[in-house]
Amino acid sequence: MQTPTKSEDCMMKPDFEKMNGLVPAIAQDAETGEVLMMAYMNEEAWNKTLETGDAHYWSRSRNTLWHKGGTSGHVQKIKSIRIDCDDDTLVLLIDQIGGAACHKGYRSCFFRELKDGAVTECAPYIFDPKEVYK
Repeated sequence: MQTPTKSEDCMMKPDFEKMNGLVPAIAQDAETGEVLMMAYMNEEAWNKTLETGDAHYWSRSRNTLWHKGGTSGHVQKIKSIRIDCDDDTLVLLIDQIGGAACHKGYRSCFFRELKDGAVTECAPYIFDPKEVYK
């Protein structure tokens, strides 16, 4: 993705005021359409994503900026960004480096499925978090 170097150069911008400074950002595989994860972005994460071309999010649990894959190496390379009609939700079409988006080691954070009354795993297990997050 040819990303602008500054958020001011971008023709779209999320409305961070609506939800106390955060907007949902859904990461979706750019080739397959598979939904891999959902996180939140604040304005700092938005700007850093535009600057670097890698997905950055706001960690609500750690109260800090989070470069996706900064520790694990499973970074998300931005291919394109979509914004909804209300400017308060993003879809990031990404290339998931290393194959796993989920910190629990699965391809997708949405690795469990309820179907026909049974819960099953529906995404491959890629890595052991105990080995990656030491």
